[in-house]
Amino acid sequence: MRGAPDLPADFSALPYANADAPKGGRLELSMTGTFDSLNPFIIKGSAPTFIRSYVVESLMARSLDEPFTLYPLLARTVTTDGPRSFVEFSLDPRARFSSGAPVTSADVLFSFALMRDMGRPNHRLYYAKVARAEAPDAATVRFTFAEPDRELALIMGLMPVFDRSTIDRDRFEETSLTSLVGSGPYKVGAVEAGSAITLERRADYWGRDEPFNRGLYNFDQVRFTYYRDVNTEFEAFKKGLVDARFEYDPGRWETGYDFPATRSGQVVREVIPTGTPKPYSAFVFNTRRPIFSGERVRRALIELFDFEWLDRSFYHGLYQRTGSFFEGSVLASSGRKADARELALLAPFPGSVVPDVLAGTYRPPVSDGSGRDRARLRSALDLLGAAGWELRKGGLVQQGSGAPFAFEIMVATREQERLALAYASQLKRAGITAQVRFVDSVQFDARRSAYDFDMVPFAWGQSLSPGNEQAFYFGAAAADTPGTRNYMGAKSPAIDAAIAALLAAEDEDDYVAAARVLDRLLISGAYAVPLFHTPGQWLARWTRIERPARPALYGTLPETWWHAPGR
Repeated sequence: MRGAPDLPADFSALPYANADAPKGGRLELSMTGTFDSLNPFIIKGSAPTFIRSYVVESLMARSLDEPFTLYPLLARTVTTDGPRSFVEFSLDPRARFSSGAPVTSADVLFSFALMRDMGRPNHRLYYAKVARAEAPDAATVRFTFAEPDRELALIMGLMPVFDRSTIDRDRFEETSLTSLVGSGPYKVGAVEAGSAITLERRADYWGRDEPFNRGLYNFDQVRFTYYRDVNTEFEAFKKGLVDARFEYDPGRWETGYDFPATRSGQVVREVIPTGTPKPYSAFVFNTRRPIFSGERVRRALIELFDFEWLDRSFYHGLYQRTGSFFEGSVLASSGRKADARELALLAPFPGSVVPDVLAGTYRPPVSDGSGRDRARLRSALDLLGAAGWELRKGGLVQQGSGAPFAFEIMVATREQERLALAYASQLKRAGITAQVRFVDSVQFDARRSAYDFDMVPFAWGQSLSPGNEQAFYFGAAAADTPGTRNYMGAKSPAIDAAIAALLAAEDEDDYVAAARVLDRLLISGAYAVPLFHTPGQWLARWTRIERPARPALYGTLPETWWHAPGR
């Protein structure tokens, strides 16, 4: 994206992979919820995301050890100009789909048109920026952009490529348990509808000896079993039915792993460091709802979230509070005063960033940890009063109409429910009624995608190279497009301008300034109640599964693991 790749042209393997990892065996992984489709590229249905990397490949592949760098995969070479007004790929003549058909430029153009017209909103958003797509010959494809775009050249490199002869375009948007035909290292084997999917490693995989793939995709089979909830999934892990799991519940991490296999050393627990921004986990306000349309109301509800009490009472003090959308990275605005570059970007939008965020002194409200902090309650009630709400007989009502302050928090897991109930009890102190509604994962995804909720938990994962996806997350156009991640419904010219500056930046300092401005604007908008994050990945695994000692910037990755010989 900027600068030069870390690896030389003749690299032999990725630094976070073990090129000598043995092949064979079976990896048992777990998921919660269910699925009703094998197509993760459309809005309809609930589909497994792992199809994207294991089954369907792209022209180039992303190194997870760098902010944003791509290396050859289906494409053998890539060509672009200084402004990046176009990008051209020449295909590897050895590349083959699992059907045996060669990967041609016609497949790439078909896939492009399919994703542009029928794909998920992020694909439609990105690919609409391509003015012309053409194939000079069967092994070359060229995309010319409507205007120069540094990141779009890389985004096109990550486009999924399908075998056009196996896809019925007229039915592509329908949910189906028929697998897509890709060129990846695995193909879908046995499918138990809604319950389990087994991937089979392809003995004829064209790219098995490519430097980018050495040490990756080592298991003959990878089976993903779906469990109805996390507790059932954890019991399956304890019994050895699941080989490894990432833990997200600090209570379970602290006290739940005292079982015989752990005591005997058959199961190990590890904290894996990561070098990327921590996920911005939050209770998200749907500002499309009138009750959450005012910033003062949203700030009041942020005041009422008592992290210090929750962390001590529920989470054994293992969490850290999240304050930035790029927490723990150079892109975060926290603790940094806005510099001249940032002020120049903000000049057309006076007042869009609140003073303490501009000064870098903002941090989420800190309570006394008692669970009944009067200062926080008083601050929240002052904000609510200024917004037209008042306490009457213990309940918060709207001045004039007398309508009660009541809303719903929609959740899909017991852990989310537990946290939401605790937060609802804190809100009750201010006379606010928050009803927690537990729904199944399919309904949760459908309602969230349609923005049919008042408040919902969500975590935005960020990289060290945020770009076009930020418009999908926070752009004004995305607010009215079902299926985006602009769950809060943000519509801000300042945010759109910051995203545009991010995409246009060629200089690293300009890029960092644009990211920090975006961060300041999102924090200032009070679009969500910021929650917390872990210090790294919490991984528990049976020792029959081994991993490279050196993780990627993103942590350890299942595709780099292998089965321990003789286990």
